[in-house]
Amino acid sequence: MQILITGGAGFIGSHLAERLVREGHQVTVLDDLSTGRRENLAALEGSNALRFVEGTILDADMVGDLAGGVDVIFHLAAAVGVKKIMDEPSRSILTNVGGTETVLKAALRRKTLTFVASTSEVYGKAKKFPFSEDDDLTIGATKNLRWSYACAKTLDEFLALAYAREEGLPVVIPRFFNTTGPRQTGRYGMVVPNFIEAALDGRPLMVHGTGEQTRCFGHVADVVEALMRLMAAPEARGQVFNVANDQEVSIKGLAERVIAQAGSRSEIRLVPYDTVYPEGFEDMERRLPDVTKLQRTIGFRPTRGLDEIIGDILAEKRAARGV
Repeated sequence: MQILITGGAGFIGSHLAERLVREGHQVTVLDDLSTGRRENLAALEGSNALRFVEGTILDADMVGDLAGGVDVIFHLAAAVGVKKIMDEPSRSILTNVGGTETVLKAALRRKTLTFVASTSEVYGKAKKFPFSEDDDLTIGATKNLRWSYACAKTLDEFLALAYAREEGLPVVIPRFFNTTGPRQTGRYGMVVPNFIEAALDGRPLMVHGTGEQTRCFGHVADVVEALMRLMAAPEARGQVFNVANDQEVSIKGLAERVIAQAGSRSEIRLVPYDTVYPEGFEDMERRLPDVTKLQRTIGFRPTRGLDEIIGDILAEKRAARGV
């Protein structure tokens, strides 16, 4: 098949591109390289099955041209990372909402199967655990700009599902929960690569808040597997899916496991939120996904454990250092 990946030079997108090419598909990647990197696609350099286009998802003519000849669109391009959202809230909203509208309009011309990537952030301050796809969503006050990302991605979901209902556009919405693995950068506040880099340097691991807040971390290879299976499942169309590992760990516990696996002498240092983020930041104490719908639909759920995730990133970082 002919497949378009927006944000395909990014962390998840580049892994997906590799998998699709490996399975015989022709892949076009659209990326403005604001957070993605050409190096992420190095393994596909010279491949006749990959076409790279540098450009923005806000360019409707370009997106329309690229979407015109494809069978599937994976819309992964977005402003991501808490730090980036807090630093550039208005630009992030424009990119996330305007870009998704551009992609959906382009897909509508040929009713192209379109994946619109979403996030666990949409669950906001929900207190019902685990989070299920049909749960009510509780977003914080507008003065706290951290919630602008959750709001924008929620609007993306509404827009995609509206196109599905009104126009018959086949859409699938994967909600990602803390996907991590090789190639992820800590540049925008991603916690696992940041902790691993600090541990390898012997620097303190900076844990925000009390460190008792919990998250579930999924390996990018599992996420790609889920996307491949969802692509092949007609019953997934028009649906929202949590795409996640449901093994919980506190952020302090994560730091301890990184230090142990790295054989590091780094210490853990607790840092107040207001010394890291600008005014308008709130955190969530817990994020726990229900992945039964995903497993029921495609017969698969992410299962790679945290130790394997940390080990894979450690190996990549050490190789880059020549260790």
